[in-house]
Parts: sequence; structure tokens; C-alpha cells
Amino acid sequence: MATNLDLDVLRSFVAGVDLGSFARAADRLGRSTSALSAQLKKLEEQLGVPVLRKSGRGLVPTAEGELMLSYARRLLALNDAAVLAVRGSRLGGQVRVGLQEDFGEGLLTEVLGLFARTHPAVTVEARIARNLALETALASAELDLILAWQAEPDSSCVQQLPLCWIGDPALADAWLASGEPLPLVVFEAPCVMRSHAVAALDAAGIPWRVAFTSSSLAGIWAAVQAGLGLTVRTGIGKPTTLARLPSLPPLPEVGIMLKCAPGIDSAALARLQGIVAERLAALCGGIEGKAATAYSAAGTLAPAATGHAATSISTSPMNA
Repeated sequence: MATNLDLDVLRSFVAGVDLGSFARAADRLGRSTSALSAQLKKLEEQLGVPVLRKSGRGLVPTAEGELMLSYARRLLALNDAAVLAVRGSRLGGQVRVGLQEDFGEGLLTEVLGLFARTHPAVTVEARIARNLALETALASAELDLILAWQAEPDSSCVQQLPLCWIGDPALADAWLASGEPLPLVVFEAPCVMRSHAVAALDAAGIPWRVAFTSSSLAGIWAAVQAGLGLTVRTGIGKPTTLARLPSLPPLPEVGIMLKCAPGIDSAALARLQGIVAERLAALCGGIEGKAATAYSAAGTLAPAATGHAATSISTSPMNA
């Protein structure tokens, strides 16, 4: 007799792995931890093998769990694609969204591409910019939705991520040992992360100097990779050739806000906001180091097979 896997159980399993914590997954999915534990037990009983094992204070997938995770993602994607395709066929209009440059590669291509294919009658206009430009555009009704950094969390904050020093460990140790001012690679002011970097060094009594400024994230990463100095970012988009530098002063967390323009009643906008929130939760949950703090997430993310929406992308490197 065929075994029918429960999609709700699979969704809990995937969420727990993606977020790095089944307690956080329970919070995000609106379930108790005991209910989620019962779901995972049911999954293991159906499969006849354990899908999770203890690792330190948490749980990680077993070899069979890794295999099941791959199939679970595909099953959920197909389920969500079917739902979105049927519901999305009725959506129309235009959605204008702005994202920080850090999210351009990880979210823009995937989320907006999938949304456009799922909702072919919706025109999507995307803009990549820095915080000041995004918030100004939202306030002036040039954008409907923005995803940006936030110095102080409020109701629009959907995630928090730890900031970290990033650079070449050998160069960092040499600079610190020399007693010379620490060279920094930063965005042009004003910049939330630049301010946190300077404040942390001043509090620790470590001299510093601005060695390189850039108006783009690509310029920041290029300068750090060239050995011009260190920078402060989250782990999102960190080049594999660079490392976190735990020997430097601790840094606070930075919020991520997902904010809609007031007074807009749009089903297409609500759908896109939900998709971005869920994908963002998965992206932040996979960041190396301290797990992201999730505030809220909604919607579903899934590929769709049909349709093409008009999508335009512009870049405007303003403030981070």
C-alpha cells in the first residue's frame, strides 16, 4: 500500500532545517514545539528511518534526512506552484519593489523571477538601491515595497542578522599587531554598517582610518579582496575568499525591514510580500554564524512553469 506523505509535516521539516532550529520553525509556522515534534515523529514512522540526529545542542539531518529534505523541497515547490498558478492567474496590475544591493543576487533573481512566471499578468518593476534612496522612493510613492537594512527594529522588521567583520585574517592580524590605524573599506556616509564599525572600534580604543569608500557593494567586496582593508557586513553575499574576523570588537545585530507603502490594497503586492518574507527567512537561516532572529514570515515560494510577466530592473547605489 502506498505511503502518502503529509505536506504540512514536510513543510515543518524543511522550515526547521532552513532556520537551524525547530523551535524557531514552530514559532514561524504558528505551532507548538510539541506539535512539531509529533509531526517529525510521524514522518520518521512513515519512512521507517530517522531523519534527524543530535549535533551539539541541536538537530541536523541524517543521511536519509538529507535525501528526504531534497524530495520535500521539490514536493512543496510543486504543491505551491500549483496553488500559485491557479490563484495567480487572476492577479493583474503592477508591483514596484526596491531591494538593498545585498539581496540583489540572492533574492532578486529567484523570487522576482518566480513571481513573474507565476503571475504573468502582473508587471514587476525592480530597483536596486541603498537605504536612503529606497525609503525616499517609498515615501514619494515611487515604490510599493522595499527590502532594506534597519538600524532600530520596529513593526516592519522581519529579520535580524548579526553584523561581522570581514576580510583577510592574516592581514587583519598584521594590522592589529602593527598598532597603526585599522584600514576600513566602507560605503559612503551615511551608512548603518559604517556607523556600527566606527562605534565598535572607538569603544575598544582601536585606531582606524577610512582606506576606501565605494558607492556599490561590488566595489566594497573588490577592495577587501584586494587587501585594501576590512569591512563590516552581514554574512549575506560574502565572497568565499573572505573570512569572518572574530578577533575584532563585537558588533550588534542589524534589522531587515520589509515595508509596504501605506494605503495600497493590492493582492499582487500582498502575494509578493509574502513570498519575499518566506524566502528571506530561509536565506537568513542559512547564514554562517549566529542564527538569524525571525520576526515574521508569510507566503510561499515555488517555481511555476507557465507565463511571463514584464519585469524591469534598475540600480541606484545610494546609502546602505
